[in-house]
Amino acid sequence: MDTKKKKLKISVDHNLEERTIKRIEVNAEVSGKKPVGKINFAELRAGGFIKQRQKDKFTVRLKCPGGNMTLDRLKTIVAATEKFGSGQLHLSTRQSMEILHVDYHNFGPLVDLLKEAGQDVASCGPRVRVPNACGGCEYNPNGITDTQKMANVVNEKFFGMRTNHKFKMSFSGCPHDCIHAASADLGLIGTVWPVWEEASCTGCTICASACTEGAIESHPETGKPIFDAEKCLYCDDCVRACPTSSWTAGKTGHSLRVGGHHGRHPVNSTIAARFLTDEEAEAAIGASIAWYQKAGEGKGRIRLGNLLMQEGQMESYMAALADAIGPEKLEENIEAPQKITIRR
Repeated sequence: MDTKKKKLKISVDHNLEERTIKRIEVNAEVSGKKPVGKINFAELRAGGFIKQRQKDKFTVRLKCPGGNMTLDRLKTIVAATEKFGSGQLHLSTRQSMEILHVDYHNFGPLVDLLKEAGQDVASCGPRVRVPNACGGCEYNPNGITDTQKMANVVNEKFFGMRTNHKFKMSFSGCPHDCIHAASADLGLIGTVWPVWEEASCTGCTICASACTEGAIESHPETGKPIFDAEKCLYCDDCVRACPTSSWTAGKTGHSLRVGGHHGRHPVNSTIAARFLTDEEAEAAIGASIAWYQKAGEGKGRIRLGNLLMQEGQMESYMAALADAIGPEKLEENIEAPQKITIRR
């Protein structure tokens, strides 16, 4: 008699959220379309209406590209929250505002009120999400690139495009990366390549003091900088600190990081290109999404970073990127994104 216990294999269909779970009739546009008849919870979630634990109650997620919010929109959101919610707003980790405890019978009038101020509902599910961004160069003294401009470009041209899994983009104006662009599916970080001119240098050693990476050391006799490019983070600190403008910005642009994500099994992104112009960055974003859509066919729910870890996929992706922006600014001998080991 076989005494071995058989393992019961339970397969969980994680795409279940995209299929019919429960259907209700709503009186509002969902993902820009007016539903005909009843709509399931998955479609509602995809359109930014997220079912709560409480009966008939939903969280309504609002689009806030780059975390930017005008006072007029904010006043309308407050009014909508008081009228249709519980008077409570939640600020998500990706800069969206969420109105809590909204009865689904009130979706229509809620959306209509929000539209009066130009406020749209966001999205969830396997698609390009609302981008987030720091303040960038508009007012932040550390800002190198116009992150708010790029967040608006993504929101207008790529938001809502269907992908295998969620697709998150973040824009950081400098290598401080306060917005965590390095852990996004696609992250762009503002960078500067510093250039030194000896003729105007007085050997004051201020640049060496300003460089916290050890990329600049002062010559022991002249005080003039000795630059180690391998240690440079392209942060622009030396350029801003130099009193004689001996250090200047030789190249300014976005570093493109690809394949990061949080979650149960987080992945650290890899640098695919450096010093991209805004136009090149936009082209790289479009090419990345298109590649992900094509390479992900038939592979189910898989994040971009996990797809890039598969054999031959990193090379395929870089070839698509070269076609879109040329090979000149691409990283050589690039490694695939790496899993981050977290002790649970």
